Amino acid sequence: MPDIRKFGWLSRNDGPLHDIYGVSFIRDLSPHDVLTRLGVDADTIEEMTFDELDEHADECVDEFDGIGYVGAVKVDDWTILIEPSGWRVAVEPGVLKRVSRGTEVVSINRHDYASDHFIHAIDGNVITRFEPLAPHLRSGNDPDRWLNQMCDVGLGRRTFDDPIPNDHIASAFALASIITGISFSRHVLNMTLLGAAVREH
Repeated sequence: MPDIRKFGWLSRNDGPLHDIYGVSFIRDLSPHDVLTRLGVDADTIEEMTFDELDEHADECVDEFDGIGYVGAVKVDDWTILIEPSGWRVAVEPGVLKRVSRGTEVVSINRHDYASDHFIHAIDGNVITRFEPLAPHLRSGNDPDRWLNQMCDVGLGRRTFDDPIPNDHIASAFALASIITGISFSRHVLNMTLLGAAVREH
């Protein structure tokens, strides 16, 4: 079982990803293929650091309504997609269906001022979807597929009367690491990303 504490940096408001972001893991697609499926502006695709991605994302939020910036990097058999201040894969059904076509996606969205999300999808079909603060309210084609593993990482809440998870975002990333075999660490943010601008559809 993964150590949940090592994912605690992902729930800190003063962390590099701040309080609103999306992180998705996409199996067997290159970063370029993931960006293409997401619907980015092909003319803006370029290599960049995470700091540059974060700066572009901030500028888009401040100046360009409806446009965001995303970055992708290959780790083992998965591409990790990072959406600073974004949530397309986890929240927009059409985007999830497109990105997961013919492959597998695990997506987590943190949004301190709305709802957080955890989604596991295969070939356009949602296997399980839930809010990490209310993991007992699951939906999908096989919502209980990861129930034992959810309990192992502190997402075993069964009713509203049960205690909420100690750190639901860290627990969500711990579950993602079980499904994907990828432990999302700060080291990923030190890698060279393929970034691009994407317009909301």
